[in-house]
Amino acid sequence: MNVAKKSKHTAEALKGRTKRFLGRVTGSRRLRAEGRGNQVKGDTEQAGAKIKDAFEH
Repeated sequence: MNVAKKSKHTAEALKGRTKRFLGRVTGSRRLRAEGRGNQVKGDTEQAGAKIKDAFEH
């Protein structure tokens, strides 16, 4: 997997953590839920990329 895709997945997870934190600070349930979704999406994509890399080598 190339570096661009790995950084994209990491950025997605970071965006989710940031939204979740801001939702917690402001009390916005919607923002927390969006953040949680983005974080899970990014983490899942990272895990899938790691598994794919393991089988390619």
